[in-house]
Amino acid sequence: MDLLDWHRGRLSSRRLAVLVKHMPRDSALTRALESDAAEWTVTDYLLAAAVDHLAAANWMFASVNTDEDSDPPEPPVPVPRPGDQRAASDEEPEAPSAQEAPSRTELMRFFT
Repeated sequence: MDLLDWHRGRLSSRRLAVLVKHMPRDSALTRALESDAAEWTVTDYLLAAAVDHLAAANWMFASVNTDEDSDPPEPPVPVPRPGDQRAASDEEPEAPSAQEAPSRTELMRFFT
């Protein structure tokens, strides 16, 4: 398809808008507009969520089953997603503060 057809009057503005709106995810326009998000499909987002939930469950299990005298395990760091501020920066991702993470007794109270 020649885009000059729009200028020549052979392609309507509505048809051009529909073609642009429904471009494939791997098109150059979509990659330019969405950058890394164009690479991620719904399956990729669901897989990242599953990994995050599994890491959180493992962390909770380890927190509940550690001795009270030992230090609690570090909370898990979520999988970086496109558009995430941590993914854009070159710094190490910050672990949640102690106020955000529940204590061992709070986890035990939740699960009993």
